[in-house]
Amino acid sequence: MAFSLQLQQILLSPTTKFCSQPKSITSPLISLKLPSIHPLAFAQNASVSNIDSTDVAAIDASAEEILLPPQLRRELMPNHVAVIMDGNRRWAKMRGFPVALGYEAGIRAVRNLIELCGNWGIRVLTLFAFSSDNWLRPKVEVDCLMGLFERALKEELENFARAGIRISIIGDSINYSGQHDVVQACQTIAQKVKDGIIEPKDINSFLIEQELQTNCIDFPYPDLLIRTSGELRLSNFLLWQLAYAELFFSHSHWPDFGEAEFLEALCSFQQRQRRYGRQSS
Repeated sequence: MAFSLQLQQILLSPTTKFCSQPKSITSPLISLKLPSIHPLAFAQNASVSNIDSTDVAAIDASAEEILLPPQLRRELMPNHVAVIMDGNRRWAKMRGFPVALGYEAGIRAVRNLIELCGNWGIRVLTLFAFSSDNWLRPKVEVDCLMGLFERALKEELENFARAGIRISIIGDSINYSGQHDVVQACQTIAQKVKDGIIEPKDINSFLIEQELQTNCIDFPYPDLLIRTSGELRLSNFLLWQLAYAELFFSHSHWPDFGEAEFLEALCSFQQRQRRYGRQSS
């Protein structure tokens, strides 16, 4: 299961709505000013965006109100940050705490990161909460995680709605697999070919993207992926969507990942040249 939080600094509508797409829950996004990005990435994100020109004008007018740390440049901020929150168990064991306390501390780190993203104008934050591979963990730990997710969501939904944040649950309501995401997209397209809705020659990357489980998220392609606790792999997370993402690996365990660590990741991101296959300028 992955949670995608779409944040806003301008509350255009206080009403929370839900998307009818299977296996996903969503509500309207209000974004901020678009930074300058490569046309390929813009086309990918804009293909599923519901932002109209009126909203963009209002967003542009207020973008200057965002206050950033002096190390960061507004025009280079990522639209979408994805995070693999690793190291909760290790954090707890290093301190002699029960594993459950590690996950509780991880929830506090999530709240802090959401606040930072909202303050710094990041539009979408996606958190990898539970992989399909995590079912191999002890049942007592899985039960603890599920109870923690349920309790945290119930506690925060009202706060999210009041702050104008919409939340999407990506994948099944209990787990997410990047490989399965691509497989189910192919199955859906194959059924459309069988039903005569499309021809095989009509299949292209944009059609596949429309069938991925992130297709009801505005700006669904992460610009920056952060993984904590020193692990250097994607672990079956957003495999298609991360094709052009910049990767940042932090040695901090997730409960210790705070403002300083996030600032380091963003500074690293802003120092990179995103070429999308082009030669260096």
